[in-house]
Amino acid sequence: MIGWLILSVLAVLILTVLIRGAMFRPSAAQTEDSFDDVTVDNEEAVANLQKLVRCRTVSYEDSTIEDDKEFDKLTGMLPSLYPEVIRVCEEIPVHKRAKLFLWKGKNHGNPDAEASVLMAHYDVVPVEEDSWEKLPFEGIIEDGTLWGRGTLDTKVTFNGILTAANRLIREGFVPENDIYLAFSGSEEIQGPGAAVIVDYFQKNSIRLSMVIDEGGAVVENVFPGVAKPCALIGIAEKGIMNLRLSTKSAGGHASAPKPHTPVGVLADAVKKVEDHPLPMHLTAPALKMFDIMGRESTFLYRIIFANLWLFKPALNILCKKTGGELNALVRTTVAFTQMEGSKAPNVIPPSASVIANVRINPAETIKSVIPSLHSRIGNDAVKIEPIGNYAIDPSPVSRTDVEGWARVVHAVKGTWRGTLVAPYLMVQCSDSRHYRDISDRVYKFSAMHLTKEERGLIHGSNERITLPAVGKAVEFFYRLIRES
Repeated sequence: MIGWLILSVLAVLILTVLIRGAMFRPSAAQTEDSFDDVTVDNEEAVANLQKLVRCRTVSYEDSTIEDDKEFDKLTGMLPSLYPEVIRVCEEIPVHKRAKLFLWKGKNHGNPDAEASVLMAHYDVVPVEEDSWEKLPFEGIIEDGTLWGRGTLDTKVTFNGILTAANRLIREGFVPENDIYLAFSGSEEIQGPGAAVIVDYFQKNSIRLSMVIDEGGAVVENVFPGVAKPCALIGIAEKGIMNLRLSTKSAGGHASAPKPHTPVGVLADAVKKVEDHPLPMHLTAPALKMFDIMGRESTFLYRIIFANLWLFKPALNILCKKTGGELNALVRTTVAFTQMEGSKAPNVIPPSASVIANVRINPAETIKSVIPSLHSRIGNDAVKIEPIGNYAIDPSPVSRTDVEGWARVVHAVKGTWRGTLVAPYLMVQCSDSRHYRDISDRVYKFSAMHLTKEERGLIHGSNERITLPAVGKAVEFFYRLIRES
């Protein structure tokens, strides 16, 4: 009797899971709308970006080694590259490493009107030129590709915004509501550029309907069972902090070591943290992404994502084992990046340390992470402390039930036809984090279709972009601005 009861319950469970999987189908929101065609002058867009790349706008933590002339060179080009923007838009002085332009809309001055903010940064990270196949600041074009630092991050969107705006102004277009073009020259070092722009908005009580900055992209093969290209738009951003794990000893000669040296103690601590990752949290960005992408997946994966109440433990194991982007989406990650010990190979160090870069899930905070790591390590001899001046909790989650989100989605679908669109959690940091207190409509999308290889070029050697992708960025912003 008990056996039959168990079999009956099991049968009902299996049937429920299968029915839920079968009903887990794409929603009407992912069907194709009607779009007009937009023709972009790709040669002009590429030529503009090429000139921007030739400016060595490299940011350094030590500002004394930055080349101010290169930053001035880039900003000095704007009147010749984007003359209509400079003619029509009011430049608002905010900071030497920030550019803010106001494009007044038909409703300018209406206290109920809400403005849009289009963001990018024009500074870039340093390069090791010896590791590049092409010189990183020459803007070399070869085989349909433009090489150079900043082609992907983010002079392409800087150029895309300004080229699109320049064309629309030339065509006589006037937006319904104000548009701010907001550019920072210090994003790569967490500089003040974007922060002072946000201060301006706060002081002037400017209401925002949408903020768009770098983030996700159109990608492929990032979600199990989904063959279509997917546009991932960040609606939240993980927090970040750097931690130092350290321990001390009496030191001494390496010929007669104790059972565990400081390096060994830290190695054990690192292994415990890596073997026991912080807990999985399915926050709103992840759940929304799973709901949309899961419906487009194969039947096996539809069963899983339609029944997360049952398969969450299996998903947790999969993420822990594989790591990477999917794992980063669902938990706080701890990446050990630096280690320091003795100054000599035959000396036991009196102290040793390792540095961890921590990316914090929206379900956790800066304060909650350190106790969690202590509990995993279980050794009071290991001290954990934050380092540096840069630490920030995860951002709030932006809304997807508002016009600003709909405009971004529509522009994506019009530019990259047949692409799925889904929210996601951005695991990197961007300047848009500064908007957390003044808007719940902050979207993180880099207007490009990027392969896995191309995504790996960001901040790496041989950064480059295909020439058609340059024009696509212009098309995206043209469509987005036209609906403002």
